Amino acid sequence: MALQRKPFDPTAAGPLSGMRVLDFSRLMAGNMLSLQLADFGAEVVKVEVPGRGDTLRDWRAAGVSAHWKVYCRNKKSITLNLKAPEAPGIIRDLAAHFDVMVESFRHGYLEQLGVGPEQLHAVNPKLVLTRISGFGQTGPYAQRPGFGSLVEAMSGFAARNGFADREPVLPPLALADMIAGLSGAMATLAAVREVEVRGGKGQVVDVSLLEPMVSVLGPEALAWRLTGKTKKRVGSSSEMTSPRNVYATADGGWLAISASTQSMAERLFRAIGREDLIAKEGFRNNSERVANRIEVDRIVGEWIGRRALAECVSFFENLGVTAGPVYDIPQLVEDPHVVERGVLVRTPDSELGEVETHDVVPRLSATPGAIRTEAPAIGQHNDEIYAAIGYAPARIAELRAAHCI
Repeated sequence: MALQRKPFDPTAAGPLSGMRVLDFSRLMAGNMLSLQLADFGAEVVKVEVPGRGDTLRDWRAAGVSAHWKVYCRNKKSITLNLKAPEAPGIIRDLAAHFDVMVESFRHGYLEQLGVGPEQLHAVNPKLVLTRISGFGQTGPYAQRPGFGSLVEAMSGFAARNGFADREPVLPPLALADMIAGLSGAMATLAAVREVEVRGGKGQVVDVSLLEPMVSVLGPEALAWRLTGKTKKRVGSSSEMTSPRNVYATADGGWLAISASTQSMAERLFRAIGREDLIAKEGFRNNSERVANRIEVDRIVGEWIGRRALAECVSFFENLGVTAGPVYDIPQLVEDPHVVERGVLVRTPDSELGEVETHDVVPRLSATPGAIRTEAPAIGQHNDEIYAAIGYAPARIAELRAAHCI
């Protein structure tokens, strides 16, 4: 049985309680990575530019730093001017007290500061240093700036996304960053386990945006090697299964259907009164239906197009056909399953009163994560964190006066 929990619980610990993470990253991938750790109890300390903060704060909706509020909950914030002469020494002092350090600087920047892996491991041999970049720490593209849009284009994703008679389509959100963040969080935990359970040493976790993005394309490269053919854009249909598409309803809605097994396809054909297709050439099995998917979609689409969305959803649900509505965000927020399960939650916020955000995912039955704190103000935890690594109040005041923190 799932453990009952509050979506906002300042007293929650979490299974990663005791892990300390120093996060120098900017924008999305690093913040997504450290969010996974923070939501499950790790103490994540963001290191920001004094006065300006993380560039993610500049991504606003109605004047509010919405991305920051969502992806930097459960984190603390300190500031450090990396151009100050004291910065390398402070970085080493900080790194000595943390289990994980995350960075997404341009290639070689830590080495330029004199705090590369060798220097950091000299002060903390158990430190896991997770380095995020567009193309990785090695290879001919290592020096290139690596924004997610470039990777989404170069990975093969954009060439497969959209419709054949139109331009390739980049995703409307930071997809490569999100995938790299999730992949990087898993790899970081694997490296921490090597230290904590196996007694190993700290190491570098090399997270590129490109490689996780390529990995989600699955066997695309293998299929090309086997066939010599490059797959084309097919919109919302699929070259792997049919019927699979989004279909317009009579009232202007859209219904998604994925009949990806033989039994489901047969169930769908019976539901729309076309049982004859089950044994008809061109429709008898998945391979035939994929080759004939335009005609399959026409038949299914015409049946759906004569009915309203709600009628279609209810009809197919009652018959056990895998179909569902295409939601926009207002519809998602109001969906009864989303509401009852608490997919989205409202948590306290000192600026807005409360914010709406996704709950912690995934869900653990015995040691769940929790939202404990709102996203911090710039440098909110300077005194706390710098004192915790042994800096006296006078030293902290001196650094502040010098605009170093």
